[in-house]
Amino acid sequence: MTVDVTRLKNGLTIATDRINGVESAALGVWVGTGARAETAATNGVAHLLEHMAFKGTNRRSAADIAAEIEDVGGHLNAYTSKEITAYYARVLKEDISLALDILADILKNSVFDSVELDREREVILQEIGQAADTPEDVAHDAFQAAAYPAQPVGRPILGAPEIIRTIPRAAIVDYMSSHYKPGSMVLSAAGAVDHGQLVALAENLFGDIAPGHAPETEPAVYRGGEERIIKPSEQAHVFFGLPGPHFGAADYYAGHVLSALYGGGMSSRLFQEIREKRGLCYSIYSFMSSMSDSGMFGIYAGTDGTQAGQALRVAIDELKSVANGPTKAETDRAKAQLRASILMSRESTSTRAEQLAQQLIIHGRPVTPEEVRAKVDDVDRTAIASIAGKALSGPATLSLVGPVENVPNVEALKDQIAA
Repeated sequence: MTVDVTRLKNGLTIATDRINGVESAALGVWVGTGARAETAATNGVAHLLEHMAFKGTNRRSAADIAAEIEDVGGHLNAYTSKEITAYYARVLKEDISLALDILADILKNSVFDSVELDREREVILQEIGQAADTPEDVAHDAFQAAAYPAQPVGRPILGAPEIIRTIPRAAIVDYMSSHYKPGSMVLSAAGAVDHGQLVALAENLFGDIAPGHAPETEPAVYRGGEERIIKPSEQAHVFFGLPGPHFGAADYYAGHVLSALYGGGMSSRLFQEIREKRGLCYSIYSFMSSMSDSGMFGIYAGTDGTQAGQALRVAIDELKSVANGPTKAETDRAKAQLRASILMSRESTSTRAEQLAQQLIIHGRPVTPEEVRAKVDDVDRTAIASIAGKALSGPATLSLVGPVENVPNVEALKDQIAA
């Protein structure tokens, strides 16, 4: 691992992961702020800002931004999550300076033109509409809202249509000026990169930003609950969740092994018991969703409404079985899956740049693949049983969309857990 890290005087972190034998580089700026930093009145502003950053600066029009990066065969994109907003590019090594100049331009000099803003409102309303037509997305947003009621982390990243239609330009400017601070930003690059050259470029392009950090966000408190949306459809979409580890938790890696063992692949408990042996659903998997101060462990099932209840009950029984002790074979298999995933992800410059940035934002330092593999290797059957039991002892969350009138409610499922 050839990682170098430098911090500018204003607090901006520059990190590079040089990869020999490649001709391209992935680079971007990861900002340690996202949708959970919004208020109820500005829900969606982080995502709207991410869109507007590409809509023109005092040096480039929106068309110029797109044309300049694509003239050299490059790719430019962005995303917004609960805790991070990222702007990134992939280019050939000789075009790194151009890509970085464009990234600096959109982050420092965006004009947020009112005409472009009104146009982008419509684009995001279309995006919200598309999500509303995707039952799994609706169920997921309902799941977040039920798990974290009346909290920023429980609100949808895209925002509510009524807010997107009316949120003023000043709210976007205020959010950017108060949250996009160099002490909470990481410029990360992987591939054919020279660390000294990137630091020099960054100093020239970002060194004049005033120092500071993004403000603290409201703590996330997992509470659990139920959201049920009854509508006619062929499939029921079901999320069921329990508390899980946050990023820094001692059992974080045990949680990942548990998720792989329980519902991470075709050999997992959920796939074999619910799909293969019983034919109760087409899609079934588990997941672990972690943040800096909270986390969830859950499952998703896409199934017939008449079979959703049975699928949930089998899923709970299987998790209770794991809490009594997984087998050595399935534990070894789950750990092998994670080790392979770690190595395979190292083959992508984009993934390596993103992982490095996230590690610095979350942990304040790079985390080597060897360190991660060692933590996975250290997970034993007792640790897996322990975290499964811990999850089962906490509040439950249930969200359902579709013909779900007769699916047991969350209280009935909690009774099954306690039985």
